[in-house]
Amino acid sequence: MNQDKHQILSHYDKSIAFVGSLANVTEGQWRTPIELGKWTVAEVIGHLTPWDKFVLNLRIPFLFTEESLPKGPDAEEMNASAARESREQSKEETIAHFKKYRKLLMDALNQIEDQQWQQPFKIGTSELTLHRYFAGLVEHDLHHFSQIQNVLEISGDRREKSCL
Repeated sequence: MNQDKHQILSHYDKSIAFVGSLANVTEGQWRTPIELGKWTVAEVIGHLTPWDKFVLNLRIPFLFTEESLPKGPDAEEMNASAARESREQSKEETIAHFKKYRKLLMDALNQIEDQQWQQPFKIGTSELTLHRYFAGLVEHDLHHFSQIQNVLEISGDRREKSCL
């Protein structure tokens, strides 16, 4: 398997495990903002799924065709809608949706031939490779996962101290 493809798939596999592990956090932790005035853990995880769906349905099928890529969604609108949905869903539903679409995305990436990972394509005026495109999405995940880990450590410390 192409090393770039392996790297992205490995991250996605780990992301499923990480998000799955959030099933063990308390409801209070799940609904805790990652920073003052920011989204909650639930909203952060919830906003990742629509982007996976977008990549799965409106990017991957068009990358190596003569067809132009469909216009991307309004990011603010899509994120706000996803955050609203995750406030209304249970923790279990949000986690299940994330895992389902992340696995579908992994399946789609597995179908892409190794040599295509180095083949350039354009999004607007930017020329990218699959690895570069997905590396940006991985960075986005890691940024949010780090925020979540930080807030859970802080809320865990508070809980431990309050038990003393």
